[in-house]
Amino acid sequence: METRTVLQILLIASCLAMALLSIFYLRNRKLSLIGYILWGLLALLVPLLGPFLVIACKPGIARTDASERLRRT
Repeated sequence: METRTVLQILLIASCLAMALLSIFYLRNRKLSLIGYILWGLLALLVPLLGPFLVIACKPGIARTDASERLRRT
């Protein structure tokens, strides 16, 4: 396998991994359906910079974690 091919595969894999991380980050935020769609499209359609923007902007409100939910009940 050529070095060029390996580098292309690694670049595509890292772009997909960053997009996946930003999608998982959005799962932990409270947003409207339109908000999820728009922020998800930003993460997927803007290569390399989109996932960073999604995480840095912190859209919506953070969901409470499971330990806080158990303490409330």
